[in-house]
Amino acid sequence: MEELHELCEKVSAIKQEIKAELEKLESSKGVYEYKKSVLDNKTGKIGSLMKQMGKVPKEMKADYGKKVNELKVWAQEHFDELDAKFKAEELKRRYESEKIDVTMPAKKHVHGNLHPVTQVTNQLIDIFASMGFEIYEGSEIETDYYNFTALNTPQDHPARDMQDTFYLSPEFLLRTQTSAGQIHVMEAKKPPIKIISPGKVFRSDDDATHSPMFTQMEGLVVDKGITLGDLKGMLDEIVQKIFGEGTTTRLRPSYFPFTEPSVEVDVSCFQCGGCGCNLCKGTGWIEVLGAGVVNNKVLEGCGIDTEEYSGFAFGVGLERIAMLKYGFNNIKLLFESDLRVLNQIED
Repeated sequence: MEELHELCEKVSAIKQEIKAELEKLESSKGVYEYKKSVLDNKTGKIGSLMKQMGKVPKEMKADYGKKVNELKVWAQEHFDELDAKFKAEELKRRYESEKIDVTMPAKKHVHGNLHPVTQVTNQLIDIFASMGFEIYEGSEIETDYYNFTALNTPQDHPARDMQDTFYLSPEFLLRTQTSAGQIHVMEAKKPPIKIISPGKVFRSDDDATHSPMFTQMEGLVVDKGITLGDLKGMLDEIVQKIFGEGTTTRLRPSYFPFTEPSVEVDVSCFQCGGCGCNLCKGTGWIEVLGAGVVNNKVLEGCGIDTEEYSGFAFGVGLERIAMLKYGFNNIKLLFESDLRVLNQIED
């Protein structure tokens, strides 16, 4: 009987303890964790009371079991009530934190933009594609043969010197021009040929208007009866689409090993209309690219009959076009990713 009395006092003590602890709880998470420590059948405090049933005399077991069950029901009801209260308060706070004032001005979302060189590249690809040109992407690692020899570059040409070209070995190098792509195409394909070859090229050159790595686009047309006049007509069409209506080109004699005749191509200044300004240095003209009629030695080296076919080729630095179009005075601004600069560009 004494043991039964002690067990009943323990039931009362646990009830008082639960009451005290419930007053300390502040969240539904706290209710859940404390409820588990009380009601768990194996480790809970009430569960431990049921394990004491063996100490209770047989005739008292029913009364003791009833007391424990009443405590369990009482605890469950109080836990549920407190849990519902806390969850309602937490839901209210959540609604307050997620509330949207539809009368407030909308947040301004900053939109990204393509890099200036990427924009120029995409624009030129679209223009040439509309003229029926195909795109050829060559390898950035080339052999000396495709980068120089097949393009009629003499062994003693300055471009072969170590200070101008990044050699990986006596045979392999980082291409200095995408012109190497035209040799691959002419070896693999019979005329007519109309291709452009955009890509990165590498030269040992570094100043305000040059970079050791830059983007070039080579163009090649090979067909029957192609002349320098065809080149001039195509270039006039292209510069108008890039720099605006009324822009025209002029050709100045020059020299490139793989073209004969060779020309430097200038565009009429699109800023002053040819009157003379800081951009064109008062001349009314701006140099943009090199071009010419494909040298017969280059065509014959690729197995093309020069009695039947001729062609023109041109190479343009896309950073150069981007600098002119968007008003950059230093090529390094295109590589520094300064958002103060890039955010000013919209196209």
